[in-house]
Amino acid sequence: MKELLDLLWAFFNIGLFSIGGGYAVIPLIQQQVVEQAGWLTLQEYSDIIIISQMTPGPLAVNTSTFVGIRVLGIMGAVASTFGCVIGGCVISLVLYRWYMKHRQNKTIFYIVKGLKSASLGLIVSAGILMIFLAFFGTMEPDFKATSINVIALCIFGISFFLLRRYKMNPILILTLSGAAGIVFYYPW
Repeated sequence: MKELLDLLWAFFNIGLFSIGGGYAVIPLIQQQVVEQAGWLTLQEYSDIIIISQMTPGPLAVNTSTFVGIRVLGIMGAVASTFGCVIGGCVISLVLYRWYMKHRQNKTIFYIVKGLKSASLGLIVSAGILMIFLAFFGTMEPDFKATSINVIALCIFGISFFLLRRYKMNPILILTLSGAAGIVFYYPW
């Protein structure tokens, strides 16, 4: 029961303080789940983020659900998902009413502008985390040629090229990348 409440509380805090949503929440969840609670390893967390991106729904909610399942099964998924969502719902309702009342205020405009900048920084941080984990398998890469995962780098390069040059459907690119992962990484 204590671990269930810990999971609920951790994701309540994540939902409450995950300003910027989406990719901006990745470092916050990592801090709570990997570094503080130790529920997952960094590699397990990275895998959950990738799975969360491939499933429909918001990243934070999907991640909280997968972490909850991993830690305590279905009850953990319910607790972590509820914790992640409830704080944001309440804050959103309150802030919406307040913002609609004060949206012409210049100070509010500058606050929102500052929050956008902070959100971008969090997104870039999450992107760098995912790149380091994919290409080096760790958060502290050794930039020697022997430590770089060349297969991951090639899959990334081809995916990026197909997405930008040919405007391929991201779902198709994810499917092809997953198939490439099976071909190159599965221990036949």
